[in-house]
Amino acid sequence: MINITFLGTAAHIPTIKKNHTSILLNYDKENILIDCGEGTQRQFRYAKLNPCKTTRILISHWHADHVLGIPGLLSTLALSGYNKTLYIYGPKGTKEKIKSIFSTFNFRREYEIKIKEVHGKFLETKDFYLEAQSMQHKIPCNAYSFVKKSQLRIDKKKLKKSKIPAGPILQKLKQGENITYNGKKYLAKNLTYSEEDKKITIIMDTLFNEKIIPFAKNSDILISEATFSDKIKNQAKEHKHLTIKQAAEIAKKSKSKKLILTHISQRYENKSKEILQEAKKVFKNTEIAKDLDSFHI
Repeated sequence: MINITFLGTAAHIPTIKKNHTSILLNYDKENILIDCGEGTQRQFRYAKLNPCKTTRILISHWHADHVLGIPGLLSTLALSGYNKTLYIYGPKGTKEKIKSIFSTFNFRREYEIKIKEVHGKFLETKDFYLEAQSMQHKIPCNAYSFVKKSQLRIDKKKLKKSKIPAGPILQKLKQGENITYNGKKYLAKNLTYSEEDKKITIIMDTLFNEKIIPFAKNSDILISEATFSDKIKNQAKEHKHLTIKQAAEIAKKSKSKKLILTHISQRYENKSKEILQEAKKVFKNTEIAKDLDSFHI
């Protein structure tokens, strides 16, 4: 199961209800933090999550509302006996920015940090992979996709009827091999089913561009910034942001299954219904994320 927790959903300026942007994606032993706005550490506490379980940080871009929480988080990990290797990924310039944090905030750390400036598929395991695509903002900016690979699953109901016991024999089934039990042959295709890829795409601050729809294609969950209403689309274009309507159009054209809007301007703090209606006119399966909301697939 993939769990997504919105630690912060504000745009440039936080509000009473919204902390700066940060999203935690959990899959198996991976806890991947996408952006780390100011106050993210406290949001971990409010969500009753342990920041020391963080394995990777994906930085969309180096504007303050997306990264001011990084120095504090790194310091807390040092003070808490963090003993993993922390991987930090981001667009061009990320290595220099992280080095500046080390020189500005002089804290002792005994854990290793590995920093990579990424584009395309930059991490792959047997279970999942991560991809980055450059976007168009005022500074270098990345969108990210997390893809859980398709897997062969055992049909538990059929397995129960067959009376095949748990044990090493099931590993063969998971690998698509036929098995023999008590003298009877069982075909893997009759006891298993294929679970399709699961894809989550995160698009933060960007001008609409031709790369977005192909990158978001067939996402199970598309998380998108939606800073401005379409009524002030000229301001969105000036500041190189997406409108709510554009986010919905991306979801529709990319054939995504669900759209979650975040990074919405504080000017719409009390206009959630209006904002949601604007998006749903284009793409019905849309929700607006609130701080500490969780979703899973």
